[in-house]
Amino acid sequence: MSAKILVIEDEERIQQFLNRGLAYEGYRVEVASDGLEGLEMARSSGPDLILLDIMLPNLDGFEICRRLRTANVEVPILMLTAKESIEDRVAGLDAGADDYLVKPFSFDELLARVRAL
Repeated sequence: MSAKILVIEDEERIQQFLNRGLAYEGYRVEVASDGLEGLEMARSSGPDLILLDIMLPNLDGFEICRRLRTANVEVPILMLTAKESIEDRVAGLDAGADDYLVKPFSFDELLARVRAL
């Protein structure tokens, strides 16, 4: 059975790009468009990996990550974001993310990171 990836991303263009590309590679993909929806799906749908944007409506990615880790949800989390400062990268990793990739990114690099997690 293929791995299930939850994409929590509010930009529709990026959602579609990730959904198509990951599905083509054989992954099952679920998409959430805002932070609260993403948090609920992360808790209830049992993803094998979460691709998490930081700048989201209703609840940001840092807080989603903290809440999941506080609840002992150990699913790997890869943050995908345009926030590229060292401070943001450190904040994401300190919140509990397993990896951090800055947009724009190479899809091949994303796939390599997904496989590594």
